[in-house]
Amino acid sequence: MIGYIHSIETLAAVDGPGVRTAIFLQGCPQRCIYCHNPDTWQKNGGQEMSADELIKKVIRFKPYYKNDGGVTLSGGEPFMQVDFVIELLKKLKDEKIHTAVDTCGYFLNDKVKIALEYVDLVLLDIKHTDANTFEKITGVPIDYSMAFLDYMKKIKKPLWIRQVIVPGYTDSEEQIKNLLKLLEGANVERVDLLPYHTLGVSKWEQLGIEYPIPEVKPPEREIMIKLNKIVEAKYPKGADENECKRSDYSEEKYSKIHRTGC
Repeated sequence: MIGYIHSIETLAAVDGPGVRTAIFLQGCPQRCIYCHNPDTWQKNGGQEMSADELIKKVIRFKPYYKNDGGVTLSGGEPFMQVDFVIELLKKLKDEKIHTAVDTCGYFLNDKVKIALEYVDLVLLDIKHTDANTFEKITGVPIDYSMAFLDYMKKIKKPLWIRQVIVPGYTDSEEQIKNLLKLLEGANVERVDLLPYHTLGVSKWEQLGIEYPIPEVKPPEREIMIKLNKIVEAKYPKGADENECKRSDYSEEKYSKIHRTGC
């Protein structure tokens, strides 16, 4: 089976635990106003590759994964290519490789549930807790992502939660408290607050698409510290490992640490 691959990052360190290979798949149902990779939106873009081709690439780095590393499927939205993802995940588990999927939670059907059986960790991107603001950010209703989160609670799948902190949208203490409340009952291992950055704007321009929020700037360091303190009170290991408290906070630095791809 053929999959459409945007890019592959070897020795990745921010897409799950340990050293990993991150495979970015094409296609996404959301149209986030701050998307860092709008070139992943179309499913049939990128490079065509088979699951076997990807496995051959991945196993070369298997010695680096050790006990906690592995492979993360990201995007775009991986479950938009669910049949291919199932095949790839099965082959990864045959190789005894730890698997993670970075998803917006839009899709939940029988095939996605099958895929999740071969996933060790879900990185779930929650764009907002308020239905109206969620739709304003993503262009789709919140119901799909909430149904996915409910299913995660039901099966107790280990979760890393991610939320991009965008001034004027997700940078309030109330929003972060609502996020933590929303996560009650889920098997959450950590919560990462990712500072919004503007280094993806050039991709919008290259695609001839008007960037929706040109006036928005990255959040101030003090805001990130304040919001992360709220997270740390409940998830001590889940606030970017206290990275935002360092004195070298910068947009360029955080664009390398946190890709706001979905």
